[in-house]
Amino acid sequence: MFTGLLIVLLPLLLGYLVPVRHAGAMALINRSVNASVYLILLLMGISLAGLDNLAGQLSQMGVQAGLLFSITAATNLLGLLWLSRRLRLSVGDSPVVANAPTSKLTAMLGSLALVGVVMAGVLIGLLLGWLVGEPAYAWAERLAEWALYALLALIGCQLRNSGMSLKQILLNRFGLAIAATVAVCSLLAGLLAAPLLGLSWNQGLAMASGFGWYSLSAILIGDQLGPLLGGVAFFNDLARELLAFVLIPLLIHRATPLAIGYGGATSMDFTLPVIQQHGGVACVPIAVVSGFILSLLSPPLILFLLSL
Repeated sequence: MFTGLLIVLLPLLLGYLVPVRHAGAMALINRSVNASVYLILLLMGISLAGLDNLAGQLSQMGVQAGLLFSITAATNLLGLLWLSRRLRLSVGDSPVVANAPTSKLTAMLGSLALVGVVMAGVLIGLLLGWLVGEPAYAWAERLAEWALYALLALIGCQLRNSGMSLKQILLNRFGLAIAATVAVCSLLAGLLAAPLLGLSWNQGLAMASGFGWYSLSAILIGDQLGPLLGGVAFFNDLARELLAFVLIPLLIHRATPLAIGYGGATSMDFTLPVIQQHGGVACVPIAVVSGFILSLLSPPLILFLLSL
């Protein structure tokens, strides 16, 4: 039962064991992760094109993604609002950053570009299906599987060399509390959504365990449950990130844990510049710790749940 879990976790663990001390090598790893994500999402689009009754399947995917996102957003917003009142964390007069490296619009366009990659994959898949037939989809799935192994190894290496020590993580109680709240609320949403989506309890939990890491959740879910549910996971987590870009400027000074936490795993990368720009430098370590914990938790949790 756990063979598939071990096969996929092994590259992640091997990558985590590799220390990287050269800045150039780390930059190459980061670029390779981005390239691998684009490649796998393109292949996921090609696999989607091989589904019977494609239009009906895409419509079903949109309905399921909307349902899962609605429940996930509700539980996360309520949980983080409760945490905001309990922690009473405030950025106060922390200096904001006028020229943060990524604007909200640029970040949102970068996220939406991934949707374009999936759609391009669907168009390519339709063309390949007409030219080659069913073998094209089988090759796409096989290539995506090997690309996934490479991606997990690179992600493990990224996490090992992120600069965050265990001491730094465990001593930041705000980051720990935010990460724990996001994880519990998201899993509750997956449990509530499972019967509505026609999934088993463990599949529902796995669908909600991306914590906003849309590229990886789509890849892992798609590899185990098929491209349709992979697409549902992708759009659910992508919508979380897009809503986070809207909430951060509005709530960072009123409900700081909610603004930092709603982005989930992306608070250590994609949404971090927006948090930094509007909340100030005091928010950065909290956001990084929260995002790091959720990023470290998400892949093994998804794989474990799907192996049950």
